[in-house]
Amino acid sequence: MTDADDRDALTRRHDGRGFEECRAAFDRDGYLVFRNVLTREEISRVRAALAPHLSRDQRGRNNFEGVASNRVYAMLAKSPVFADLVTHPLALAFVEADLGADCLLSACLAINLHPGETAQPWHYDDSHYDWPRPRPSLGVSAFWAIDATTETNGATEIIPGSHLWGETGIAGAISETDFAKSATLNDDDPGARDDAVKAVMPAGSLMIAKGTLWHRGGANRSSAARLIITPQYCPGWTRPLENMSLAVPPDAARSLPPRAQDLLGYSIRPPFMGYVDGRHPRRLLERET
Repeated sequence: MTDADDRDALTRRHDGRGFEECRAAFDRDGYLVFRNVLTREEISRVRAALAPHLSRDQRGRNNFEGVASNRVYAMLAKSPVFADLVTHPLALAFVEADLGADCLLSACLAINLHPGETAQPWHYDDSHYDWPRPRPSLGVSAFWAIDATTETNGATEIIPGSHLWGETGIAGAISETDFAKSATLNDDDPGARDDAVKAVMPAGSLMIAKGTLWHRGGANRSSAARLIITPQYCPGWTRPLENMSLAVPPDAARSLPPRAQDLLGYSIRPPFMGYVDGRHPRRLLERET
């Protein structure tokens, strides 16, 4: 079978539609949801690997991170279990179609919203690339629902089609004040919108979104936490958001599968972007093995 046949079979298994049909919807709406992708056993492995890090209960530093939320960064340095999500073929089929096979992992974090967390400011994930809109996305984000995401527990809110918008400001968008150290909880929601939808998903589901899609974490008005993991990807010629060479140093990267190593930057964008001392960066991992 060709790669195209493999992608077609993969999306039909999870969505009942072929890859090109799914990709057309992705290009139109800016996001796609695939329900029940992970098994219970896979979800349990992820939970177990995250448990010691969530138990520290380190809360966000500002309104964007969420002062009633836990965030776990540099996840591929925490456990190789998370590489299964980063390299999942369903997500990578769309990532590679949009960004190229030499794409990189830009960031990878867990977000655990506690009860009482308020809505996050509206933002889009590739806004750190200072190119005017409208433009092609310079990223794809995956959202893995480890807990079911519901109308009340903070399901990610998205504005369908907003990945195509120009330089349009919206109420409740991210600003400098959202990074203030004195952030507090409040019930005000200046960003409430009639055209937003909530990504309600069973545990084990996947949402992928264009880097230019406006979205935000919702308010958690339930009595339980809501956990997702979000790997985010960028083209191989751009700088990742997270400094992966320090976040996941060689000793940690050696334990990961080759595709995860590629995504961390132990790879080459042709003809030779990414070399180390004039050689392929994977040689660095082979020196002490």
